[in-house]
Amino acid sequence: MSFSSLFRRAQPLRKATFSASLTQRTARPNHNFRRFSTAPPPPPKSNVALYAGIGAAAVGGLAVYYLTDFGKEAGTAAKSAAQSAKSAAGFVPTKEDYQKVYDKIAELVQDAGDYDDGSYGPVLLRLAWHSSGTYDKDSKTGGSNYATMRFEPESLHGANNGLNVARTLMEKVKEEFPWISYGDLWTLAGVCAIQEMAGPKIPWRPGRIDGFAVQATPDGRLPDATQGADHLRAIFYRMGFNDQEIVALSGAHALGRCHRDRSGFDGPWTFSPTTLTNDYYKLLFDEKWVWKKWEGPKQLEDKKTRSLMMLPTDYVLTQDKSFKKWAKAYAEDQDLWFKDFSGVVSRLFELGVPPQQFVTSEPWFLKTSDERKD
Repeated sequence: MSFSSLFRRAQPLRKATFSASLTQRTARPNHNFRRFSTAPPPPPKSNVALYAGIGAAAVGGLAVYYLTDFGKEAGTAAKSAAQSAKSAAGFVPTKEDYQKVYDKIAELVQDAGDYDDGSYGPVLLRLAWHSSGTYDKDSKTGGSNYATMRFEPESLHGANNGLNVARTLMEKVKEEFPWISYGDLWTLAGVCAIQEMAGPKIPWRPGRIDGFAVQATPDGRLPDATQGADHLRAIFYRMGFNDQEIVALSGAHALGRCHRDRSGFDGPWTFSPTTLTNDYYKLLFDEKWVWKKWEGPKQLEDKKTRSLMMLPTDYVLTQDKSFKKWAKAYAEDQDLWFKDFSGVVSRLFELGVPPQQFVTSEPWFLKTSDERKD
């Protein structure tokens, strides 16, 4: 689903409150959120050894390119090794080190100025989503492990239009914390975005490594928002998700907006695009949706205010029997959706990463900005 300003700047994140009644909400103006690699060689069993090996590889100049497939994999590991001078000095990142990265991202999320609705959160979540959602469970390619959206042509795929904003923003964090891989950085940004926009806590753990352009995925692995239920199932089943999980992931459209100059679509899904709620599901059923009469691609708008939009892949959640059951359940129970969303997003962000690469067997829960103040 193409997850891509007509709104006034939103209130501070997590502290903003919005009325549950549509009639009490103030419609804001119209910007995108979501349209909507090969496993590396097994790392050392010890996580400390993993990072020590990374440092040794960087120091020893093991960035050697072999003609065999194994050589290519080894080259990937060696390249990822060079991502940090600190690693070369024997630096082993701790949970607190990753918390510092999270804190820096949180500062940037809330320092968006006039960008969209006053938050970089939605575009950062879209970056994490799109870097993970390329996974193919059959070929075991794609996913967040190699952060291949850094390379062309993947960076130029239509579904990734506008994500240069998020990638450029994350370069500022990378400069301050050069030891973190891009895959870890981008997915951590997605976790931060969700949590800082009043969403549930997301389990997360590091261990992704940086790959090469040769591991970039072909176009067409991310959802096409103009399609229907069969297309959604084909895309998400390929990743390993079921109908319930498809619907749970779709709720992220509560955040952000589509941009005419990126996806071709235009407008926000909800009246609170920088605060994560189950309003996306509520609005799907509570509002009367009609096809927008305009020069752009097919999208729906709410008949009452004409200020909200839904994509064809959103509206299908109210038409397909299996999807509708879960969309109804989430519209009626935000706590249920938060629980399911937290679990499935955590899985999404780990797609394509061999389990033995993770530096911890149990995922971490990183603290929000508000929790750090307490």
